[in-house]
Amino acid sequence: MADVAVQKFILKTILSLPSPILRAMSGGGVVYRGGRTLDPRFQFFAHAAKKMPSITTLPPGVAREASAKGLVAVSGPPEPGVRTENLSIDGPGGSLPLRAYRPADQDSGAPLIVFAHFGGGVIGDLETCHAFCGILARLARTAVLSVDYRLAPDHRFPAGLDDVLAAYRWGRDNAARFGALPGAAAIGGDSMGGNFAAIVAQEMKRTGEPQPALQLLIYPAVDVASETTSMSTYADAYPLSRPIMDWFMGHYMGPDANPADPRLSPNKSDDLTGLAPAVVITAGFDPLVDQGEAYAKRLQADGVPVTYRCYDSLAHGFTAFTGAVPAADEACREMARLVRAAFDAAKA
Repeated sequence: MADVAVQKFILKTILSLPSPILRAMSGGGVVYRGGRTLDPRFQFFAHAAKKMPSITTLPPGVAREASAKGLVAVSGPPEPGVRTENLSIDGPGGSLPLRAYRPADQDSGAPLIVFAHFGGGVIGDLETCHAFCGILARLARTAVLSVDYRLAPDHRFPAGLDDVLAAYRWGRDNAARFGALPGAAAIGGDSMGGNFAAIVAQEMKRTGEPQPALQLLIYPAVDVASETTSMSTYADAYPLSRPIMDWFMGHYMGPDANPADPRLSPNKSDDLTGLAPAVVITAGFDPLVDQGEAYAKRLQADGVPVTYRCYDSLAHGFTAFTGAVPAADEACREMARLVRAAFDAAKA
């Protein structure tokens, strides 16, 4: 822990330098692409990452360990006034670990939020989104249930999705246990977790179950074979590049998987009518930015209430950088307030 504290102190000291100095340390001038200017702190991380081996060169297990170690240095502190509880339920593949977050001033009339972390279906765990789930719980004033779903390649599609579906249904049916609105739940996630969240809403429609109270889709992967402009404009972006996306999907999808299957690519669904209200968030420097925006527009065109935000200067995965990038922390807090506003609007 002492080493982590020293690492965080050094990193915080460097990142507190004026933007021109940070940019000079990061290869030179402003990074401007696709009409967007990259945050100088993300520019610093992107420059540093060029000196490190890409996770595409690592076995999945080693990549998980390296990612987890790196995220510790950039994650924010625990949110004050939020208590946590680790638990597990019977999932489709055995014991399914969960972590509950409850704020001191919880609104008993707000729905529980079931949340799935990022990681391409290959990396990540409950620590990946720990800081953000605390922010979400405190500012949305409701309980959050984070899901430690199974990962590929040991557990390929649809194992992770099945776990999130099971956690959502369990959370919905047991919401009162966490002081939340009984019999209701929202669903959320970032990146691959956003993919799962979008599919959960669609799956509820397919099975005739009630819709989630809300779907929170943060830079969601909604088309695993997307060829939008941003896939080339930000193909070499940090921390998610096109090669890394391909590496994730190569491990996540089995040999018989069809990228056009809506349970892999929810944007391939023919009909989005009747789905839950949505808060859709994208990051500017992200290969996924176009597909996230396109999904938000499709939802809106099909009559779904949508709040959309793009944080132009930020990069994919920014929910994990709340301790290192002030703009990421601010964005996460705004997202949580948008969720709270959506809950309030539903009560009105």
